Amino acid sequence: MLASFPVCMLESKSLIKLRELGLNTYESKIWTALLSRGVSTAGELSDIANVPRSRSYDVLESLEKKGFVIMKLGKPIKYIAVPPREVLERVKKNVQEKTRKEVTTIDLLKKGKMIEELMLLHERGIVSQDTLDISGSLTGRKNLYNHLEIMLKNAKKTVIMATNSERFSEKKDIFSGVFDVLAKKGVKIRVALKSDKNFKRPSDLNKIVETRATDVNTRFCVIDGKETLFMLFSNDEIHPSYDLGIWVVNPNLAKDLEDVFGNAWKSMAILN
Repeated sequence: MLASFPVCMLESKSLIKLRELGLNTYESKIWTALLSRGVSTAGELSDIANVPRSRSYDVLESLEKKGFVIMKLGKPIKYIAVPPREVLERVKKNVQEKTRKEVTTIDLLKKGKMIEELMLLHERGIVSQDTLDISGSLTGRKNLYNHLEIMLKNAKKTVIMATNSERFSEKKDIFSGVFDVLAKKGVKIRVALKSDKNFKRPSDLNKIVETRATDVNTRFCVIDGKETLFMLFSNDEIHPSYDLGIWVVNPNLAKDLEDVFGNAWKSMAILN
């Protein structure tokens, strides 16, 4: 009976991680089984990996196309495992090439007529809506920050933001280029921070963002007194995937929040 101990080890520790290399469950099991054998037949790998024999040939064919295995000439047909480091380099090159092609396609679309037609559709749709009805939810910190970046880029006069020092450090790293552009456009940026004792204000923001200290642990951003993004969780322990925000386009709400912020701003200590 063929030993399956190495594959079982990976099932508990690393098999799920292999999905990041573009492998499904069967592919992960077959490949790791082949790594443990070096050279093997489809039938042997099926037994080791506990994958149905009816699927093993399809799985091995897929792995061969992805560059994870090599088919050995001869009978019976056997398969040779490609060293993991070489596999990683192949995956890296494939991802880079795929990304390059996708970016090129997107750049071409941005310059084409289609994007103009899509923008016209969107603008007509927005105009036909009551601005008080435009709102939506965003799940995941990545989605939140992507939408926040769009909001910031469209700012024309003012940006007010309330957050904590850890989240502000993240935003500073992500949006520093956007902050630079806003400052050159004359947009006034004010940030109220709930900071810890170890927080050190980034010196490169001195002429761009005005920061002050607050005891209130809340997260929101208001752009031009028109639209607001509320981040619902203030707890730093929330997993980024479960972070949640509400985007509201409502000038009345945004202006009221801006006024409250302005009054509170006067009593906040300046962060040096």
